[in-house]
Amino acid sequence: MKFTAENAKEVLAHLYTGLKATFNKSLNETEATWQQIATEVPSSSSSENYAWLGKFPKLRKWVGEKVVKRLEGHGYTVQNEPYEATIAIHKHEIADNELLGIPTIVASMGEEAKQFPEDVVFEALTQGFDNKCYDGKPFYATNHPGEGKKGVAWSNKYTAKLSAESLALAQAGFGAARTGMMSLKDENGRSLKIVPNLLVVPPALESVAKALATAAKFGDGTENIYKGTVEVLVHAGLETDTEWHLLATKKVIKPIIFQSRQKPELLAQTDITSDDVFMRGEYKFGVEARGAAGYGLPQLAAGSTGTA
Repeated sequence: MKFTAENAKEVLAHLYTGLKATFNKSLNETEATWQQIATEVPSSSSSENYAWLGKFPKLRKWVGEKVVKRLEGHGYTVQNEPYEATIAIHKHEIADNELLGIPTIVASMGEEAKQFPEDVVFEALTQGFDNKCYDGKPFYATNHPGEGKKGVAWSNKYTAKLSAESLALAQAGFGAARTGMMSLKDENGRSLKIVPNLLVVPPALESVAKALATAAKFGDGTENIYKGTVEVLVHAGLETDTEWHLLATKKVIKPIIFQSRQKPELLAQTDITSDDVFMRGEYKFGVEARGAAGYGLPQLAAGSTGTA
């Protein structure tokens, strides 16, 4: 079809329909792993307050009046951020039918749109040694405050290397983190029943992590007592080659929160009377999304820098 002023609207509508179909197909077919470590929380404003974090009561024997946990004391807020990717198509490209590479570009935009939560979720995880969570401490910290008046400070931050060389080295790193998580108690001294099940590592630690999780013996020939205790997730989004993260992901709340304000969608600026078309001959197609990642319960994670 020839591209003229008379049929421009029809041609552009047809072009947008095709590109949107390509975008959505790529978006739906692209794999993502962020759901394994993050809880998706819908957002309806510019930010959300998570006062409810840390206020999950366990059932207790009812003696006298009920003990009420109120949503106060934590002012942890996650601010939504805007994200976009935009391309311009010149009207001469449309008129000359020079659009061969455009569907591929739009398919790539769909792929990247699906990875948008992936990027922010794993960025939050790897920056957990510095970024604060709901209790005012870094997500990984040595001095998280305990619950209640008699609460004892506790740690989920480690420095030991991840190792499968020997039982002693495995216990000093992975074992210490696992024991620390499983030993956590509430303000009444009862177990939180946390069982870590996922080990997240950078590509550089893939072989070590998989040996730790699946091998019958350690490198020195001693029995691997941790075999089968965790699954391994290798992710290139971690900042360093030495860090590792041990997570409990089977509870309702996961260690990371993905706050979804606007899911990725393909938009078009195809008004033939716009200044962009008149001055530059350009029609624009772009993806917009809004959201952010924050931190859930630090009790569900242990992180090591792997530097010691």
